[in-house]
Amino acid sequence: MRHDTLADALSAIRNAEHVGKKSCVVPASALVKNVLALMQKRGYVGEYEFVDDGKSGFFRIALAGKINDCGVVRPRFSVERNKYVKWEKRFLPSDGFGCLLVSTSKGVMDNDEAKKARTGGVLVGYIY
Repeated sequence: MRHDTLADALSAIRNAEHVGKKSCVVPASALVKNVLALMQKRGYVGEYEFVDDGKSGFFRIALAGKINDCGVVRPRFSVERNKYVKWEKRFLPSDGFGCLLVSTSKGVMDNDEAKKARTGGVLVGYIY
C-alpha cells in the first residue's frame, strides 16, 4: 500500500537511473506531476506522459541520465523565505549544484525560483 506517492516516484526514478534504464513508470498524483514538470524544466528528465489505467493512473518518464540522487525530505520542514541557505547546505552536496523542491502558495518551485519570488514554503524534496 502506497502512502507517499512522491517518495515512491522519486525512488523509482533514482533506481532506474542507477541501473541505466532509459524510461520508468511512477504512480500519479498532482504533486508528482508538478515535480516532474520542474524536473523536466531543469533538464533532469525528458518527456513524460500520463497513462490512465482506470485507477489513479501512472506516468511514463523518459530518463535523461543526469540524476545522481533524488529523494523526499521527511518530515516536510517549513522554510522561511530568507533561510534557504541552511537547507541547501544540509541536503545538497555543493553550492549551485542541484535544487531543493519547495511547495509554496504559488505552486511547486525550486529554491532558486522561490528566492526570486521572495516566498517561503514547505520543503518536499531534493535533486542533484
